[in-house]
Amino acid sequence: MKKALLQLHLAVLLWGFTGVLGKLISLDAPILVWYRMLLTALFMLVILLLSGKWLHVPMAGVRKLATIGGLMAAHWIAFYAAIKFSNASIALVCLSTSSVFTSLLDPLMNKTRYNFKELSLGLVALLGMYLIYHFQDLYGIGILLGIIAALLSSVFTIFNKRIAVEYPVRTMVFYEMTTGFLIITALLPILYYYLPTTNFLPAQNDLFEVAKSLPSSLMRYKNDWIWLLILALCCTVWAQTLALNALKKLSSFTITLTVNMEPVYGILLAILIFREDKDLNFGFFAGMGLICLSVILQMRSLIMQSKRNKITA
Repeated sequence: MKKALLQLHLAVLLWGFTGVLGKLISLDAPILVWYRMLLTALFMLVILLLSGKWLHVPMAGVRKLATIGGLMAAHWIAFYAAIKFSNASIALVCLSTSSVFTSLLDPLMNKTRYNFKELSLGLVALLGMYLIYHFQDLYGIGILLGIIAALLSSVFTIFNKRIAVEYPVRTMVFYEMTTGFLIITALLPILYYYLPTTNFLPAQNDLFEVAKSLPSSLMRYKNDWIWLLILALCCTVWAQTLALNALKKLSSFTITLTVNMEPVYGILLAILIFREDKDLNFGFFAGMGLICLSVILQMRSLIMQSKRNKITA
């Protein structure tokens, strides 16, 4: 249990960094996600082939994984669009509402009883988000897209929980990324029809200049390929592997609630790199405190439950 929680928090830290990368990468959200899923699928294919762990998945399993891949693609597009329409901090903190959606949808989809303790903890996280960015009309579209991203995150987490015991983690990631990439590819003509000015090619600058740049001056340089590779290899391949391993031992609600730390990690990184702390006030710190409190209470509940299970065993 402790190892699974550690893996999950490391994955969440890596996911928190995706907010920073989403702002650094100049590509529009659908194209950014297209590259992310393509690169991740290629990395995972190489890993599977070199390790000799390639596994054939029957068509029924492919359909399930394709559904999750499509939901994941839509989630990422909404998330990065939220960053483009607002900023990294707002997009990340909106994800804290995913615990509320999970506490409502998980019992409904899996036909189990509602856990009012989990529901109340999810509402605490939602209150934290409200305190941070309540009624900010300037970022209305970004907040709406962030909440949509949170809803989609909740749904594909529940679906992933169902199928996580059927296939190895890396196989799942490969099929989900590949099918998500193919779905976006099929929709690209529609994107270019309505938005013909969409840029498809990543921006590039001198690699050595990027390497020499300090965190405070990262925005001066544009080298999307570096950020895309980091996004795919570290924040997707590695993070997804850690998260899916944890998913096998933790409930989908615990996964989603712990992901509430993503805005905390991401906002701290955004403050360090982009100086987004200029807009922070008491409501921000109070809201972040509530989000952290909801995670701490859930972790305490899990540890106590684990101890009781050992005693009764």
